[in-house]
Amino acid sequence: MTRFTILIAALTLAGCGVETASTAATAAALKKQEIEQGKKTLEQAQQKIGAAMEQMQQSSQTREAAEK
Repeated sequence: MTRFTILIAALTLAGCGVETASTAATAAALKKQEIEQGKKTLEQAQQKIGAAMEQMQQSSQTREAAEK
């Protein structure tokens, strides 16, 4: 009976380890998705900033040409 109890306890604890590993893997996958989404957002922001700067340069050049 004691061996049976120890076996059940060992199996239960092993099951907890598997669940913990599964939870950690899921959390890691979610974090990876967050990082990838953050990179996409950063790229989009950089593109918008670049476009805005280009537009400002064009406006400045147009103003300078009009002043001449």
